[in-house]
Amino acid sequence: MKLTTALLLMFPLCATGQVPGSLTPAQIEEFKQNYTPLPSDRAIHNALNTADINTLAANANAAANFDNHFKYKVPSKGITNQQRSGRCWLFTGLNVLRAQAIRENDLPELEFSQVYNFFYDQLEKSNMFLQCVIDTYELPMDDRKVEFIFKSPVTDGGQFTGVADNLMKYGVVPSSAMPETYTSNHTSTFSRLLSLKLRQWGLELRDMAAKGASTDALEKRKQEMLSQVYRLLTLAYGTPPQSFTYTRRDSKGEAVDTRSYTPQEFYQTMLGNDLHKDYVMLMNDASRPYYKLYEIDLNRHQYDGHNWTFINVPMDVIKEAALKSLKDSTALYFGCDVNKFLNRELGTLDLNNYNYDDLLGVDFSMDKAQRVTTGSSASTHAMTLVGVDVDENERPTKWLIENSWGNGANNGHLIATDPWMDEYLFRLVVNSKYLPKKVLKVLDTHPELLPAWDHMN
Repeated sequence: MKLTTALLLMFPLCATGQVPGSLTPAQIEEFKQNYTPLPSDRAIHNALNTADINTLAANANAAANFDNHFKYKVPSKGITNQQRSGRCWLFTGLNVLRAQAIRENDLPELEFSQVYNFFYDQLEKSNMFLQCVIDTYELPMDDRKVEFIFKSPVTDGGQFTGVADNLMKYGVVPSSAMPETYTSNHTSTFSRLLSLKLRQWGLELRDMAAKGASTDALEKRKQEMLSQVYRLLTLAYGTPPQSFTYTRRDSKGEAVDTRSYTPQEFYQTMLGNDLHKDYVMLMNDASRPYYKLYEIDLNRHQYDGHNWTFINVPMDVIKEAALKSLKDSTALYFGCDVNKFLNRELGTLDLNNYNYDDLLGVDFSMDKAQRVTTGSSASTHAMTLVGVDVDENERPTKWLIENSWGNGANNGHLIATDPWMDEYLFRLVVNSKYLPKKVLKVLDTHPELLPAWDHMN
């Protein structure tokens, strides 16, 4: 059937010969006649021809709202740089833990190897994709779950549950034991090629399963595919060390001891946390009921890992937990919609940074729930919460955030106003000891399972 015929069957012509609801030349002419450019419109048009809209909408007075004083601040040393990769989730998780390791082991500094854990993340995601293909072979290719699986076989993105599963299984190593590579810092091309190959293998496994291949045959073929994935990952990222030698120094730089570690031994020596038992992810999704447990299907990094599970709570609960943690010199993993009202030059996140409404003469107001449900806002970046300033009543006024974009304004940190956090913070991972009983009781309930394509994914 021709496209025009199909459209006519769906949308019959009205008496004027137009499809109802379509845009007509007469309507466009009406728009034109109704619009009389004001002098300010012409000025704005000329400005938009030559300048970025954020430059034009910038609030010159916003910078006066910030200083670098924070009453509560977690000691941390060194700024990391994820460069042109989407590994903020991994950098943030490791940065939260390195602050703990530095404090508890009296270290002068420490940086964990991000590429070490990323290597295994990509191997685990490849296995999960191939196994999910086998699990769903009876479903048609246009089934929504199958479409979701094939859409992104591997990505460099993720969330804290992926950090927890990865480190509990593979441990950590210092950056000196497995340094970054150009490809780990510029992941897009390699990830695209790996995804392309995985999709090809996925179709092969579906075909084998449809033709009656046994479970053993499918598993054998999957193992052959993963052996090739392992080779490709070593070409791009290097070979993960099974053991390494590390000299531990105290905060004065004096050598304390030198010995060999396995990655798991290094994790237990420097940290020892049970990331599954000790930490809870809080979410502020204003479109859903609070004090309820949710789990997102297939949102995990490992086939044998944990789906992303979170407690939905109001913002005041999130901020209270963050304040308790920071007062106790404990950094936090959090996720936000970082590009909203971000002034990169100043390193600030402030609802007053840009006056888009005034510049364009349009009201852009939507509340947080409306932005989430319409896809206008979501958690796009993970960072490390390391400081907070408060008023005379101990209420937060601004927050200090350790970023992973290298050195820049505020020595590589962002400063966020408290109203900005209300609107654009979504996730906070907090040690359970900082949570009230009302929140902890939610963990005893059965989570509501959300689909893999949920708006919080």
